[in-house]
Amino acid sequence: MPCLNISTNVSLDGVDTDPISSEATKAIAQIIGRPENLVMVLLRGSATITFGGNKEPAAFAEIVSMGGINPEVKKKLIETLGIILQNRLRIPRERFFLKVFDTTMGRNISKL
Repeated sequence: MPCLNISTNVSLDGVDTDPISSEATKAIAQIIGRPENLVMVLLRGSATITFGGNKEPAAFAEIVSMGGINPEVKKKLIETLGIILQNRLRIPRERFFLKVFDTTMGRNISKL
């Protein structure tokens, strides 16, 4: 189950966040190759975030997935989620940081 956790310093008061969650869910499902009903999205606004020494709109996100992550997938996730945040919350793509973690990387799979 992929889980995306987004924190931004943008206030979400009065913002319809449903389109953000919906677009992110669809994008993650498509890019990672998992069903939409297994994708979780958390969105938090008004976080204390300083990026580049200032408090202009910025976002930090983490995505955790059990498999499905490779360098091409990472690149697509960063690009697509950055576009969603830019279009919906006016966060410049260069002020968005995504941490990607695949829980299955580095595991020795036992055949016992």
